[in-house]
Amino acid sequence: MATGRTHELNGGIFPRMELSRRDWLKRSALGFGHLALLGLAAREADAAPLDGGRTTLAARLPHFPAKARRVVFLFMHGGVSHVDSFDPKPKLAEMNGQPLPIAKPKFEFAPTGNLLASPWKFQKYGQSGIEVSDLFPKIGACADDICVMRSMNGGDQVSHGPALLNINTGSGVFARPCLGAWTLYGLGTENQNLPGFMSLSPSLYHGGTQNYGSAFLPATFQGTRIGDGGLNFKDAKLSSLAPGDDPARQRLQLDLLARRNRRFQAQTGDDPALEARIAAFEMAFRMQAEAPGVMDIGRESAATQAAYGVGLEPTDEYARQCLLARRCLEAGVRFVQVNFSYPRNYWDAHGDLRNNHTSNAAKVDQPIAALLADLKSRGLLQDTLVIFATEFGRTPAAQGTDGRDHHPHAFSIWMAGGGVRGGMTYGQTDDFGYYVAENKVTMPDFHATVLHLLGLNHEQLTFRHAGRDYRLTDVHGRVVQDIVA
Repeated sequence: MATGRTHELNGGIFPRMELSRRDWLKRSALGFGHLALLGLAAREADAAPLDGGRTTLAARLPHFPAKARRVVFLFMHGGVSHVDSFDPKPKLAEMNGQPLPIAKPKFEFAPTGNLLASPWKFQKYGQSGIEVSDLFPKIGACADDICVMRSMNGGDQVSHGPALLNINTGSGVFARPCLGAWTLYGLGTENQNLPGFMSLSPSLYHGGTQNYGSAFLPATFQGTRIGDGGLNFKDAKLSSLAPGDDPARQRLQLDLLARRNRRFQAQTGDDPALEARIAAFEMAFRMQAEAPGVMDIGRESAATQAAYGVGLEPTDEYARQCLLARRCLEAGVRFVQVNFSYPRNYWDAHGDLRNNHTSNAAKVDQPIAALLADLKSRGLLQDTLVIFATEFGRTPAAQGTDGRDHHPHAFSIWMAGGGVRGGMTYGQTDDFGYYVAENKVTMPDFHATVLHLLGLNHEQLTFRHAGRDYRLTDVHGRVVQDIVA
């Protein structure tokens, strides 16, 4: 029978020995378990940041005055056709059904046939006169606030997985931290009771969790997943908020865990990975008080919910995501990714282009336009960078009779707010939308520009891993200064 600091064993009284898991590994099996633990710890320690252990989410100063304080990344999974949305090509209508008079790319995902005219008409919007197709009339009405970049180039990443990783992490081949993780690493976040980076309804199919992961950066900076691409977002919950005990009991458990971790840290020296784990446990505890209120979009007025399209079809699901994104940004979350993702929602129109894009656009056009208007009315758009992007475009030539194939060689994205010049287009493609004809923007250029708007120099934001300094843009990237206000 245990009494105080002793316990009874076989009739004798012996001092109680408190063995941690690490102590047990040291003392059992000749210490081989502890050797394995040290090996894992050494591997993580190899990824120590250059600044001596910046693993917390505390807000940090940018390299220079920032134009944007926060980001909302509206990601359209599957490949939105640029020639049917934001890059009008009259030549396609003129030569519909005819062979492409220029050479097709040497590397394609699948064979394509003759040119295919867009089923949608384009019209000019706003004082700027930016042309947007009939797919997006409500986004078109916001034309004076957005900058359409028509000269994006994704290299040779013609498959969804590598292309998603390329736009999210800067590499379609290697495991790298995503844009949101780099943002959090550079700037921290403004609300210590919420994750600094949230990924809403993320797809786990193409690229998996790497699309919002931190790779070799400390785990503190990875995205917190809310919902799933295969579930109705109305039922989305924060899986980490499942308290099994009352707060006082949880506090005791966390304090015990922290004491054991600190004791181990005193014996072994500073460990950034361990610091990140301690911080993650503490933040999960704090989230239980604040996160449920932030996630409750029912606190919004009926007029606001109606403006986004909450409770209506087909807008309800993406409307909830966009409205929650605004609430998170307003509450101090640094980076929110709002995914229109596989398998429920998917822009991959290898066939039946008209129905695919018409259906998907109807789900997102109103919520996105409402988000822009809502941010603007609250004075948040000026320092919130809004990004509308997809992993690649679609071929101007037909796949089958009524589809378009993957096309990374030229496509469009747009940005708004956060120091971006509104009411303009940047770059252009050839007459058919096959290749970039002017002002090519590569993925490293895109990432360098986003970081620049956040006040971060992409060449200085580095992290020491496996013996070298890594950065989001690797050894490439230029800031597209022409779009910066």
